[in-house]
Amino acid sequence: MNKFFAVITILVGIGLLSSCSKKVINYQSDGRMEAFSPIYTDYGYMNAKAKVVIEEESGKTTRGSLNLRAKKDSVLWFTISPGMGMEAVRGLITNDKIQIKDRIGREDINLTFEEFETVYGLKLSLDLFQNLLWANPPQSVDYQDRLIKVGKAYELTQVREKVRYFSKVDVNYKKVSELVSNSLDDRGSLLASYASFQEVNSEPFPLEVLYKLAYQLPEGGQNTIINVEWTSVEPFSGPLSFPFKF
Repeated sequence: MNKFFAVITILVGIGLLSSCSKKVINYQSDGRMEAFSPIYTDYGYMNAKAKVVIEEESGKTTRGSLNLRAKKDSVLWFTISPGMGMEAVRGLITNDKIQIKDRIGREDINLTFEEFETVYGLKLSLDLFQNLLWANPPQSVDYQDRLIKVGKAYELTQVREKVRYFSKVDVNYKKVSELVSNSLDDRGSLLASYASFQEVNSEPFPLEVLYKLAYQLPEGGQNTIINVEWTSVEPFSGPLSFPFKF
């Protein structure tokens, strides 16, 4: 598995969770958001699982499962398995760097976020990962942003550190329903479309998500489509372990 796909799969999946029970409960809104007040996910620790399908530009399709553990604002830990109980990739994302152990392709990655941007053309951070995956606005909202209401959504445009973010925040779910992000130098871009939401602890969490990514590799620009469906989630108040070793 290409080491970049491991990072992308996490980007696809971090904050889209299903309920503690095995049965998925669709989220039912109790009212419309009149003023701009999106719901931000609050948690200590999370444990979640998802099904992922990765479609490469070459036509290759990869199916697998994702296991995720998270400590808010501190660490994201994950494994990716293509099936038969085999672990293909294990990764750790912190405030400082991205670390990936590729057990099949042997293409390990150990980069700071600045180094990752230089190589792949995508500007990432732990905070951005969390917001993308929980369907939160990608950046904190302040006076320099453009915010307007159009129909059943608020449209939010933000520019941070040479990256433009355009988000649609649904007035019923009070979550981001669509996000487009692109670097101002056009080296990398990301589209996230949240097709449906489920209820977890009386709050909305993404259930099915489509991601489209454009990024740089040594051989040139690449495009990837990733579909994610979250199948289980368990919030914890106590600590989880995050075993990782190169």
